[in-house]
Amino acid sequence: MRPVVKIEHLTKTFKGKKAVDDVSFSVHQGEVVAILGPNGAGKTTTILMMLGLLNPTAGSAQLFGQDTKTKEVRERIGVMLQEVSLMDGLKVKEILRLFRSYYPNPLPLETLLKITGLGESDLKRRVEKLSGGQKRRVAFALALAGNPDLLFFDEPTVGMDIAARKSFWENIQHLKKQGKTILFSTHYLQEADDIADRIILFQNGVIKADGTPDDMKRQLTKQSVSFLTKDVLPKKFFLQEPFVSDCFVKDGRMVILTDDTDAVLAKIYAEQLEVRDIRVEKGRLEEAFEQLMDQERDGDVV
Repeated sequence: MRPVVKIEHLTKTFKGKKAVDDVSFSVHQGEVVAILGPNGAGKTTTILMMLGLLNPTAGSAQLFGQDTKTKEVRERIGVMLQEVSLMDGLKVKEILRLFRSYYPNPLPLETLLKITGLGESDLKRRVEKLSGGQKRRVAFALALAGNPDLLFFDEPTVGMDIAARKSFWENIQHLKKQGKTILFSTHYLQEADDIADRIILFQNGVIKADGTPDDMKRQLTKQSVSFLTKDVLPKKFFLQEPFVSDCFVKDGRMVILTDDTDAVLAKIYAEQLEVRDIRVEKGRLEEAFEQLMDQERDGDVV
């Protein structure tokens, strides 16, 4: 199946410095992909090139198998950038009506209001009179106005309070269930862990890792099974297994470090060990992110 997004050897140089360096990846229909990385990693530059708002120095970006700047592509995408810039002097209902007129199959106004949380009173306000949170709701509505197949969000929840962030991601989950393809960048790793099917991690303009949140945590963080037992279990009982990297006692608990927690649990049950209070720790995305950054600082290749 042809990918919705196809990036090949994408490079962008500013004043002799590569902000994005030979990046390639594809995204297929229905995927929700988080683009992570520290400030200056190349996330936003890559998104802007995918949108055709920034010309690459080398390489190419295609959406739906076409050039990103074609009218056909523009009619099928929705965008919410980090910096919200709206046209002053217009009422919210006027700017929504204007944007909906650009698309062949726009979402009904009532649907936009329901999804974004905008009220009837908001429609009558002029854009310059809106609060920061209201402007972000309007920006969200504009991204959805054309009923897009592909959505881009660049740091969408920056500045939102907890309730607004929760509501936003609930709506993204709803769009995901409809089969929309979604790419978003975020500084909130928990958002990526909760929402994304896949994470692409940028560092210094290159992709350092690409996989599911669970894959990243499994490969890069320490997983463990710990328990309490009255039995005396020698370390070699577990260390002889290829999926166990270490075994020790901490605070009265037997702790087994492993890359396969299910295999450890299977061994416990197969041997009918008398254990209680079993705890399985599978690591956090924050740990995987920190480990990758540490490896980069130490000069390791990921």
